[in-house]
Amino acid sequence: MSQQGEAPMSDRQSGQDHIAPMHRPLRWLWLAVAVIVLDLGTKTLASGLLDYARPVEVLPFFNLTLLHNTGAAFSFLAGHPGWQRWLFAAIAVGASIGLTVWMRRLKADETLLGVSLGLIIGGALGNLYDRLVHGYVVDFLSFHVAGWYYPAFNVADIGITLGAIGLIWESLFAERRRARRRG
Repeated sequence: MSQQGEAPMSDRQSGQDHIAPMHRPLRWLWLAVAVIVLDLGTKTLASGLLDYARPVEVLPFFNLTLLHNTGAAFSFLAGHPGWQRWLFAAIAVGASIGLTVWMRRLKADETLLGVSLGLIIGGALGNLYDRLVHGYVVDFLSFHVAGWYYPAFNVADIGITLGAIGLIWESLFAERRRARRRG
């Protein structure tokens, strides 16, 4: 017989977690909006203040360099005639919808997951805006060392990267957290 407040023995043995849904999980979309606003604002500043492909040294390892990327990360598919613009736009829309559906299903203890999804959605939509309006993504952050240059990127890319790191972290340690709760 189970004590009051405990899950029945069959649920504990099956490993099922009965965690309440997150209260207002879509509140993490404010983070997506913040990424979009910061991204588009910095891209507007970079486009207005920087000359194309002319680096402005900020630190010995960091330049502001205005570049236009018609491809994906690391200029993947940038040399093609333009079809990739619509492919990447469709991927951004599909991913944003899928991640928002996932966000609606978050559990009360999945805060990091909510933050991560918000960051990725914001980054995807920030770059989507560029693709649809300009036909390319505006990049301007350029790090380099000893003659090696990391591909230029933007605030949307930072949001996507931080969100992906959060998803990886969550996938590695969420099961451990659930096991402690069951134990």
